This record gives sequence, structure tokens and C-alpha cells, in this order.
Amino acid sequence: MKKLRVSIAAVAVGLLALSGCGQGGTPDAPAEGGGSQAAAPEYPVNDSADVKDSKTWQAAKDAGKLKVGVKFDQPGLGNVKAGSDVPEGFDIEIAKMVGGQLGFTPDQLDFVETVSANREPFLQQGTVDMVIATYTINDERKKVVDFAGPYYVAGQDLLVKADSDIAGPEDLAGKKVCSVDGSTPAQRIQDEYKDAELVTYDTYSKCVTDLQSGAVDAVTTDDAILRGYAAQNEGELKVVGKPFSEEPYGIGLPKGDTALRNAVNDAVEKSMSDGDWKKGFEYTLGSSEGVKMPEVDRY
Repeated sequence: MKKLRVSIAAVAVGLLALSGCGQGGTPDAPAEGGGSQAAAPEYPVNDSADVKDSKTWQAAKDAGKLKVGVKFDQPGLGNVKAGSDVPEGFDIEIAKMVGGQLGFTPDQLDFVETVSANREPFLQQGTVDMVIATYTINDERKKVVDFAGPYYVAGQDLLVKADSDIAGPEDLAGKKVCSVDGSTPAQRIQDEYKDAELVTYDTYSKCVTDLQSGAVDAVTTDDAILRGYAAQNEGELKVVGKPFSEEPYGIGLPKGDTALRNAVNDAVEKSMSDGDWKKGFEYTLGSSEGVKMPEVDRY
């Protein structure tokens, strides 16, 4: 498998908001990216992994590949750059850590592009074995899929033009706000900011294009994602910097596969205790200084 290279757009300018989204602290600037960046971290592979009580795991072992749903358009988290077919970002690193503990080598991970609206269907239909795609854990989703984690906590914010007078969600009345179909941020705008006009697409990149053209006034999703886009369009776009939620990112799993959920939770906890989580975070998002790792919720 090709080594994953970090997108410079996702460097830790995206972390300046972490203190406002449940992480705490203000991280330092990241190491420089590009050709001088260190090689992608390597994570251990547990050759003796045995989750045979999991039908999902057994089918994946028999097939010789673990199918992981990830985003392809979120700098720093799950992103495919122009001219590449290899996704990169913190979600991808989490997939490699978890996959290794489940007994899969990096070249046995089959990354499947997943958008917010098809995450549950993909798990229910067996299109993927797990979803690691900025997937917020909530009670409504728990009715149809299971979650391991969280492995990260973000906060909803707004991306606007650099000269916008929007200073927070309280300024959204009469404004066009773009998000993606089936996402928690879109639902929150619909439920809590009814005076805003919600526009939705299947990917955030379409929202950003509309923002640049003036077709919408703001884009909303988690702050880490938005800051990646702001960094790609420095001087043109900005993040308001007033997170108004906490979004615990979890690993989506097929409903009822308790053995797999326990094994993935073990893998997440191990990555945090042995330093792999920190390696993956710093490789994709910059310094982890002052960033608090979340506690795994074994519900």
C-alpha cells in the first residue's frame, strides 16, 4: 500500500479551535509538510487476532480484506488529493491502527468512499465492515448501527467568506447555510436555527464551492474539517471560531456485532495507551500538545 502523505491544508491551524470543542488546550504549530515530512507511522499488526465470534470479522478474514468507509473530501481527516487515489488523514490513521489490532495489514484495508447520508446503509447492507468518517455518535444512530470509541471530539462551527459579518450561529437568520445530507450539523441547523435556509449536498466540497461563488452564506460542520478548507483558501475563507456543539467521532459498526465492537474498543484504547494515537494525530493534524484523548464509551 502506498504511504499516506498529509495534506498541508490540514495542518494544525485546524486545531486552533480544539479548545472549544471538548479537546482543551492550544496546540503548537505542526511540523512542515510536503516532501520533507516524515514517513507515515507504522502500527503493529496482531497476527494472533481472533474475533471469531464476530461474523463481520470472520468474513473479512476469509476475504483477506477489511472494508472501511471513509470520507474522501475532508482535509486532515479523510481526503484524496487531486492525482491520487489513496485517502489520507487522521481517520485513515485510526483505520490502520484498528485494522492492525484486528489482524489486517495496511494493504488489506479496502477504503470505500462514504458520504454522510450512506454511512448507515453501507453498514446495514454489508458494503463496508466499519465506518471511520467523522461519524458522530448519537442515540438516534445507535438504533440502527453500533459504535466503538469515541476516538476524537470536535465541535460544530461555521465557515464563511473572509469579509463576512457572520460572527456566530446567532447571525444565521435569513442566511443560506450549507451542510451535507444526513449529517448531525445539518440536523442541528434545521432543529435549532429555523430562521436559516438550509442547503444540503452529498459532500462538503460542493458546499465550499457554493460559498466561494456566493450561492450560500456559510458552511457548517465540525471545526477541524472547516479549518482544513480555510487553510486551503487562506485569505478568502475563515472559520468563525465559536463552536456550538460537541461531536464525539466514533467507529460505526454493524448493529449487534458485540464481539467486533468490543475488539475495536480494545484497539482504540490500546492506540491511546501505547502512543500510536499520538503518532497518527501529529502526522495528520499537527502537535498534540494540550489535546485531550477522549474516553472510550463501552455502552
